Amino acid sequence: MSESEEQTSGDNAERTGQQLVCRRCEREQGLVGKYDINLCRQCFREVARDMGFKKYS
Repeated sequence: MSESEEQTSGDNAERTGQQLVCRRCEREQGLVGKYDINLCRQCFREVARDMGFKKYS
């Protein structure tokens, strides 16, 4: 298999080594995994207040 075939047939998890994905949007980058939240940072910002997190300045 040539390099171009490997890049097109291989998924992003094989390339980056990331095994977890966001629960809402299935994004692999920027994952907040602490406490098994498993949300990307963008989704976390949208739902953090509903989850009980408070923003301190």
